[in-house]
Amino acid sequence: MSSKNFQTKLLDLQSNLLNFAYMLTSNRDDAYDLLQDTTLKVLDNEDKYVDNVNFKGWVFTIMRNIFINNYRKVVRSATIIDQTEDLYHLNLPQDSGIDNPEGSFAAQEITAAINSFSDDYRIPFSMHVAGYKYNEIAEKMNLPLGTVKSRIFFARQRLQTMLADYNN
Repeated sequence: MSSKNFQTKLLDLQSNLLNFAYMLTSNRDDAYDLLQDTTLKVLDNEDKYVDNVNFKGWVFTIMRNIFINNYRKVVRSATIIDQTEDLYHLNLPQDSGIDNPEGSFAAQEITAAINSFSDDYRIPFSMHVAGYKYNEIAEKMNLPLGTVKSRIFFARQRLQTMLADYNN
């Protein structure tokens, strides 16, 4: 394929690539950055494209791989490795948010919301939050595993609805 034809095909895909980038990033600015990175990478690797390969699939795969690599880079950079003697930073008490007035009010609200559930939902949900596994909860409550899972799911959904204003 000629270089001119290659560039024309790439330009024709720009709107589709932008939509895909927006779907991956959920942010307009990040989508434009991803589109630009992809376009540059495709142009840099024009000589690696083989004519009998699906051009659109090739370009979209490059975009997806760039997105995944960028995501992994962000996750790696956000990981904190404690190299202090005796792991000082890891042993510090974590901020639960309860020691400030807003945090304790939020904890009280969450507790009140959970306590407003009927026993059928409150007990399995509280056990799940406490660290019990689904099968342990089912065994202790004498219920089928699916029932326990659905009750925990519905309790979580109801809690999210009741505390929706905390998400904003």
